[in-house]
Amino acid sequence: MSSGTGMDWIASKGGPLRGELTVPGDKSVSHRAIMLASLADGVSRIDGFLEGEDARATEAIFRRMGVRIDTPQPGSRVVHGVGIDGLRAPDGPLDCGNAGTGMRLLAGLLAGQPFDTVLVGDASLSKRPMRRVTLPLARMGARIDTGEGGVPPLRIHGGSALAGIDIETEVASAQVKSALLLAGLYARGATTVREPHPTRDYTERMLQALGWPIEFSPGHARLEGGHRLAARDIVVPADFSSAAFFIVAASLVPGSELTLRRVGVNPRRTGLLHVLRLMGADITETPAGEQGGEPVSDLRVRHAPLRGIEVPEEHVADMIDEFPALFVAAACAQGTTVVRGAAELRVKESDRIATMATGLRAIGASIEETPDGAIIHGGDGFDGGGVESHGDHRIAMSFAVAAQLSRGEVRVGDIANVATSFPGFESLAAGAGFGLRAA
Repeated sequence: MSSGTGMDWIASKGGPLRGELTVPGDKSVSHRAIMLASLADGVSRIDGFLEGEDARATEAIFRRMGVRIDTPQPGSRVVHGVGIDGLRAPDGPLDCGNAGTGMRLLAGLLAGQPFDTVLVGDASLSKRPMRRVTLPLARMGARIDTGEGGVPPLRIHGGSALAGIDIETEVASAQVKSALLLAGLYARGATTVREPHPTRDYTERMLQALGWPIEFSPGHARLEGGHRLAARDIVVPADFSSAAFFIVAASLVPGSELTLRRVGVNPRRTGLLHVLRLMGADITETPAGEQGGEPVSDLRVRHAPLRGIEVPEEHVADMIDEFPALFVAAACAQGTTVVRGAAELRVKESDRIATMATGLRAIGASIEETPDGAIIHGGDGFDGGGVESHGDHRIAMSFAVAAQLSRGEVRVGDIANVATSFPGFESLAAGAGFGLRAA
């Protein structure tokens, strides 16, 4: 671990979580807002934009392809759209940083351009599977080369004549679906995507909000090429995945009562709420309108004793990014929690099943890995110790939550990538009641 460099945290039991919080803007919506506003006709203003490294990487990529993007203040962008056919060839490889969402969606969008592009990423992203996107795109006529084993870099050959397809994807992935739909903007005819299980419909909602004709329902989306996008102002909702760490912490820490304001509650995103309620959580949801085409709610969370459950598999795809936080909740619940159908966790920024299991055991929890999930035996908190996040932002923040239920300090290593999704987490968490500081 990187002792003394500020790349570790020392986390320890704090106090009850109280008051009101607004977490940063939704990362997935921020990516899509930049992409689609860049392709629109006219000028769009984006408020609530996530000032994290992933979203900024996508912003930088579109600037390099000729899009003027102004920053009137932090969290706001003014995007001068160039139209559906207005992007220009960049002068070198496009760096997605750590953003798997950015790379996979860009693979679809760039497949329809008249120029060649190369997408690269950091060491973590360079190990993540891309054939799940490149192979179905090839069926549309895209020509994309990957590195050995189907990982980045992606070399996208421009000038391909894309044709719409009717496809049932092999994996339930909003990133795969979105890549195909974005390629479909440039394709001849209709593109129809059917999924084995419904996934988040961020892309569909934002395309509709910017005027592209699209039909969609859970597990199904269809659009035709040949239309245009119209600029509009977009307000990005607070990120549910960022709120999840505070939802779990307030549920677990005795005496907590915390309200999270205007959180995006897309129905394909909030599986964690359903699962925590099945475990006995006390979470009240008050609808607060729409932002950026997405429903938002205020969430009030009060401490409640949790019990172990078998997580219903129908909720798995709707909470795939929240499983590290759920593992912490399960380790503090009474009884045993069983997770199945979550093999996707093994190909995230880290192998999240293995990383969480190793870390939880290191601080005194009882957990067994399975190929597609885990069996977690609940207890009365943790003993403390050292854990390694392997550069995975959600792992790092989940162990900061675990430390609030620990009898000793927890040292969380390799936390620099928290800035990719949740800049300011440390100060916001400490202000809410966490015991958390840089090592």
